[in-house]
Amino acid sequence: MAKIAQQYIDIAKKRNPGEVEFHQTIEEVLTSLEPVLQAHPEYVESGLIERLIEPERQIMFRVAWVDDKGKTQVNRGFRVQFNSALGPYKGGCRFHPSVYLGIIKFLGFEQIFKNSLTGLPIGGGKGGSDFDPKGKSDNEIMRFCQAFMTELSKYIGADTDVPAGDIGVGGREIGFMFGQYKRLTNKFEGVLTGKGIGWGGSLARTEATGFGTVYYTREMLKANGKDFKGKTVVVSGAGNVAQYAVVKAQEYGANVVTLSDSKGYVYDANGIDAALWIKIKTANNDARVAEYAAQKPGAKFVPVGEGRIWDVKCDVALPCATQNELLIDDAKKLHANGCIAVAEGANMPCSNEAVTYMIENKMLVGPAKAVNAGGVAVSALEMSQNSQRLEWTFEEVDSKLDAIMTNIFKVSDEAAKAYGMPGNYVAGANIAGFLKVAKAMMAQGIL
Repeated sequence: MAKIAQQYIDIAKKRNPGEVEFHQTIEEVLTSLEPVLQAHPEYVESGLIERLIEPERQIMFRVAWVDDKGKTQVNRGFRVQFNSALGPYKGGCRFHPSVYLGIIKFLGFEQIFKNSLTGLPIGGGKGGSDFDPKGKSDNEIMRFCQAFMTELSKYIGADTDVPAGDIGVGGREIGFMFGQYKRLTNKFEGVLTGKGIGWGGSLARTEATGFGTVYYTREMLKANGKDFKGKTVVVSGAGNVAQYAVVKAQEYGANVVTLSDSKGYVYDANGIDAALWIKIKTANNDARVAEYAAQKPGAKFVPVGEGRIWDVKCDVALPCATQNELLIDDAKKLHANGCIAVAEGANMPCSNEAVTYMIENKMLVGPAKAVNAGGVAVSALEMSQNSQRLEWTFEEVDSKLDAIMTNIFKVSDEAAKAYGMPGNYVAGANIAGFLKVAKAMMAQGIL
């Protein structure tokens, strides 16, 4: 029983009622830190955990904008600047109707440890809005982004807080926000990452999270005497993370058979044609995976309600869609079907119950804060390029990404072994990420 950790879990739940996603990540992280807290009473005595679970700053603001019909619309904007012990706050912005303070805090808390694991000098933060970009015109999205940035610009900067993209925020939205920031501040600086190539963006950023997911999974498999070659892989999601996870897994000889979205999933026994899907998605960013099935002979679309993607027999599962998409019954199904490894390409896609079940049943589990750190790693590399006024080649960035992801697995593996939990990469990532942040916080005093 995690006796020390439980008191902090209880504090977080009491102080943040109704924020279930935030409660979930607090419980997942702190429970695994129990042996660290027992070994380091100074962290308890200094109130470090109370400070760690309370954001340094929470910002919520009104975003008023005018739609194409001339009607005023009002959304909420958020930015949670969680922890700056290692560097400026760094984390994406999410535009989705489900966004509320609890989701932003969950994402921001995860970001602290994810950013720590990269080994790069970046703190943890997250932001976004309950704005839904789907079905909006480019002009409506531009007006919203400009209104959003008008307020957000007061709290960010290249050495203060550097947002990026997330669900609903891609190159188009980053461009509109960057333009507005430049207009307001008269500064061309690396205040946002995910910018376009030619005006401060980094090559390999689009591919980074998907490629990084596979690089980490490759290392996890290798450490257990396995590899991707000849393995059947199930990938959920259909955006950048999913599609480039497909590309890289196929390069290593895997047969990737699925993609999914909110309407259902597509199954292609002969292997997903990543080039075809990317072509469809490029032509229409709102394209659904059913369109892939319509264009690819032999592919089958399975609508929501007629089956779950985790029912598909596989060796490796890469959930790359959204939080809590893989639940306890899905974990049981994967295990029964012979799945040996699950790596979280999305943010917290597996419930805590599912993760516990998979670990107890000797499945390899790669946690999101380690597996999907490739995106923020290349974002930090973009910051470095901006600071130097340089643009590295795709190969340079990809090589650095591979090295970062390889090291993330290494330090997570070592931390798990050091605290008596060999093979538990979830605990290992939490511990490795925490220790670096904790040492910095202790050195900087009570803040």
